[in-house]
Order: sequence, then C-alpha cells, then structure tokens
Amino acid sequence: MTYRPSRRFRRIAIASAVVAALAGANGPALYRFGGEAWHDHRINQPGYKAANGHWRTVDVPERYRVNTIHAALLHTGKVLLIAGSGNDAEQFRAKTFRTVLWDPEKNTFANIPTPKDLFCAGHTQLPDGRLLVAGGTQRYETLEGDVEKAGGLMTVHNEDPDKPVTLPAGTRFTGRANGKTFASQAPVVVPRAGKTTAPGTGKVTVTVSTARVYVEALKKGRRHQTGTQDQYRVHGLKGDDRRNVYGIAQKLSFDKKDFQGIRDSYEFDPVAERYVGVDPMNEARWYPTLTTLADGSVLSVSGLDEIGQVVPGRNEIYDPETQKWSYLPEERFFPTYPALFLAAGGRILYTGSNAGYGPADEGRTPGLWDLESNEFREVPGLGDPDVLETSMSVLLPPAQEQRYMVLGGGGVGESRRATARTGIVDLTEPEPRFTPGPDLYAPVRYPSSVILPDDTVLTTNGSGGYRGRGGSDVLRAGLYDARTDTARTVADPLVGRNYHSGALLLPDGRVMTFGSDSLFADKADTRPGEFQQQIDLYSPPYLFRGKRPELRGTGEPRTVELGGKVTFASEDAARVRTARLVRPGSFTHVTNVEQRSVALEFERTADGLTFTLPDDPSLVPPGYYMLNVLDGEGVPSESVWVKVPVSPDAEPVTVAAD
Repeated sequence: MTYRPSRRFRRIAIASAVVAALAGANGPALYRFGGEAWHDHRINQPGYKAANGHWRTVDVPERYRVNTIHAALLHTGKVLLIAGSGNDAEQFRAKTFRTVLWDPEKNTFANIPTPKDLFCAGHTQLPDGRLLVAGGTQRYETLEGDVEKAGGLMTVHNEDPDKPVTLPAGTRFTGRANGKTFASQAPVVVPRAGKTTAPGTGKVTVTVSTARVYVEALKKGRRHQTGTQDQYRVHGLKGDDRRNVYGIAQKLSFDKKDFQGIRDSYEFDPVAERYVGVDPMNEARWYPTLTTLADGSVLSVSGLDEIGQVVPGRNEIYDPETQKWSYLPEERFFPTYPALFLAAGGRILYTGSNAGYGPADEGRTPGLWDLESNEFREVPGLGDPDVLETSMSVLLPPAQEQRYMVLGGGGVGESRRATARTGIVDLTEPEPRFTPGPDLYAPVRYPSSVILPDDTVLTTNGSGGYRGRGGSDVLRAGLYDARTDTARTVADPLVGRNYHSGALLLPDGRVMTFGSDSLFADKADTRPGEFQQQIDLYSPPYLFRGKRPELRGTGEPRTVELGGKVTFASEDAARVRTARLVRPGSFTHVTNVEQRSVALEFERTADGLTFTLPDDPSLVPPGYYMLNVLDGEGVPSESVWVKVPVSPDAEPVTVAAD
C-alpha cells in the first residue's frame, strides 16, 4: 500500500521548508528577535523588577525636547531642565536659549523664557526654595585654524581714584605703537583707582585699578594680529578720562580660543516659574561649582573667565538676603566643576572630582578646606588619583556618618584612561584617608550617582572613552549599599549616556536620567553624534515590594527649625522603621554636591509620627527637603516636603571688604 500524504500535511511541509529557508538566510535576525522578545519578557516579570528595578521612557512632546545640560528638582515637585544654547553653536549665534519645566507627576511641560545662555552655568538650592543659577557662556570655543579674527586679552587700566569707568561692548582700542584697532566683545566695568594718604606727611598714593575684557580685530586676516605688548587708546572718552583710562595688551593672535564665561546670576522662582535677575558675580565663570553653606550663603568656585582662562583662585560668596557677591579674602585654585561638599563643622571637602579645565598638576588633590583660615589639609589614599577628571562623588547616606565616595573617572583632557575604582573617606576619623570601595560595573567616565531613601546609591551609565569615543557607552547600572559596603548590578539602562548627562531622585522615589552628548555616533568615529534628548525613569526595586507606607501632609510644606519637631499623620506608623530627610538634587557635568540624606529620629503618636531634626546647620543646610519613612523591607513612602530655615547658630563666612 502506497502512503499518500494529506493536503494538510503537504501544506505544513511546504510551509516548514519555506520557514527553514528563511531561517537559513535570516537566522541571526530571527535569533535577535527571539532574544529581544525573551529579554523584554524577562525584565517585565514581577520577580525581576523586585530584584533589579525597571526602566521606562518619558513621553516628551517634540516642542519641549531640549538638550538638557542641567537639571534641578524644585520644592514644587517639578524639574527645571536647562539647556541654554545646548552646546550648539548655531543656537548660540541665533540667541536661542532654552529652559523647560517638567512636572513628573502629571507629565506636563512648559517652556520658560531664558534670559542669557546658561549653558555650563553653576546652580544650587537657596534657603527660600529658589534655585540660584550663575555663570554661563559668553563665547563658544574656536579651534586653532578656524579662528578668523585676531584677538585676546585687553587689560583696561583706570588711574582715576574718584570714579569707576564703564565701557560698553564694542568699545574700540587702538594701539599707540602698532596702530591696530580692536573691539571689546563684552561690556567691562573698571573700578576707581585706589587712594591712600600717609599719616603725618599727608602724601597721597594712587594705585591703578584694572579689569579684563576680550577684544577682537575689526576685520579678518593675519595682517591684523600683533606680536608684542602695546598700550591702547580707548575711543569715545572725553576730558581727563582720555588720560586716566587706557588698555594694555600682549599678543593678539589667532591662537585657539576657549569657551568664555559670563558674570550674570539669576534666581529661578519655582512659584512664579521665571528667572529673576540678581547682582552679577565679580568673576565671569563657565563651568563653576556652587555650594550652599550652613548659613544659606553660596560659595562660587572656578570656571573659565571672560577671556577663557580658569579663574585663578578668586572665589566668592553670594548672600541671598542682599543678593550680592563678595570675594573670599584669600585665593585657592581649583579646576572647573570641582566637587565641593559642605562637611561637618562647616569645612569644605574637595573629593578631587572635577570636569575638565585646568592644569594637570594643580588643584587636583583631595582635601579639607577651611574657608576662614584658607587652610587646605590633603586627604590621601585614593586609588588612581590621576584619573579623577569626570568622576562622580557623593555624600553617602546617612549624612551623619560623614562618609564620602568617589566613583569612576578618567585621565586629564582627552586621555584614553578610565577607571572602575571607588574610594571612600570617613571624615570622623582623626586622620581621614580614602580606602577602596567595591569596583563599579565597568571603567567609566561620566557615571551618574543618586542617593536613594533606603541608604543605597544608584549609579548608571558613563562611557569608557572621552565623550563616548569608539562606541564606548556603558549600558549598565548598579546599586551600592552603604550599610554593607556591597555593590550589585541592576536593570540595564535603555540608552547610553556620557558627557552632559545626569540623574535626579524624584519625590515619588523614582530616578530620572537625562542627556548625553557623544562626539561620534559610531564605533569608527566617522559620523557626528547627536544629543540624546530622551528622558528615562528608573523605578528602584523597593517600588515592587508591596504596599508603601504613607505620610499625610496638608499639601503645603511644613516649616521646622533645626533641633525642632514636626508631626505627620500616618496609618502605617507601626511598621515604620527608619526616616530620611533628603535634599533635592541639582545636577550637571558629573556634579551634584547638593544631594544628601539625613537620618531622623522619630516617635510614634496616636495617629502618626513625630520627627526630630538634628541641630547641626552644617549637616542640614537651610532649604527644602523631602521627608520619607521606610518600613522593615526598605520600602519608602512618597515624599512630603519640609522647609528648614536658616539657623541662628550658623556663622557666616568672613568675606573681603569692598
């Protein structure tokens, strides 16, 4: 008997043959599809989320997408996303400066008018909840060979002790010997000259005052450059000013022109949702660090000045009451965006982390800085001390333990070196020194670290190469447990993030990540990179471990003084085990010296919990904080906001006399 296959069998056989042929031709693609489907299935399982957390992408409408360079959480729960010109020279020339305000709870957005190019500014939280933003970009860099007009530093002198002189942008300077004319690219104010009278003799001594401004030739071409020092006549002056005010410049040439900073300062009002101008800094700064001090004043350090040089140690203090800036009496040099933390006793810890400009052999050693005496005590022991550029630093939770961690980093400039090293220093030790912590998931520059309310630190992304060169983005994330000194990897991020990226803790316990500015878009470094405008949200493992404890507030932040008490209603008081006061972050360029998590003592009441704040203003600088409680499984509540006013016990820093 001959077997005849049925029509159905023949159809299946033919279909199978076709599938087999397709699989032979497209096997890798089918395998990838199957692998991706299995990966998506796996990472969405409840057990996986409870162990590793979960990522998702924020839906941002096209008109609100910006090159987020800076991000800060405000006490309204909204996040300020600052791009300025967004590292885009065309936007800079067009004066297209962007800021977007995002509400993570409602996922709504608003474009905010931006008065100046705040790209590469510094920012910090003020006691009243405003965000101080200072510095930014006056001029983009021009590489040697692309410079079209000769230019450089003009030092303007004023010999008149009776009045300062203001010269607007575009003021012309003509050399007395070379006869060549240059124009200032920014306004400049030259203070009145100094004047002293000798006791007894009555002899009057006048000391010339100076100010610096960048000048440029009026026309293109090599014949307009100079090679030696000359004195310059200032156009537009009359009377005695023509004699008392003059410029002096060295070589004005076609050398590479670095980025240049601005002096402008603004307070962003979270309620009115607008920038409010305040007095400018004394120094122009691009890439500065701002650190809020125990009395609510703000320290401003480093940055590139109005001619593109690192500010040579002239540091200043902002007074939020007067909205004015004053110099510190003595100088101390740091490279740009130094990680400067307010530490116990009002000292400043410099971890050595920084973000890029400055000599390789100056200002890069970690240490404790006393602002009153200007004494700097080195803190030794950190591994790979020559790869601290583009590293991340955090104050480990809880802040009372005064333990600080440095994570990752790279060599100076465009070095190919990167490290997975972490180092921890305990400032409560008599002779503080760094000791090794667990390695990161990979050697990385630009890692972003965020303190979570359960005393862990989330670190994400980074790249092995300078600005992701060679396709070196690292799609990894890890959790460090400060209680056990252990680290483990968690769910992988969705996109690569390197230079100009960052992360912030949100009031609901999630973490937002933003930005990335790769030089190239391929491993061969042949295609220009594009700025990563995608915003992602990471839900940590604690959000998948059952019901969250709850604190009930009035909707308005409570005000509680240091050493004082505050009570919130809660039906979950019996299962609360710990409480944390977390300062909202302000992140840019691998730098977030704002974030800190403070342990709170608490008592259970008939219908809730009463919390007691520490009384140390250097531990809890004034401003708004997120208060969280956690149960025995480490599951945190959503935050309620409290406001900590300036403590009368906080001593102000001594500043130089005007």
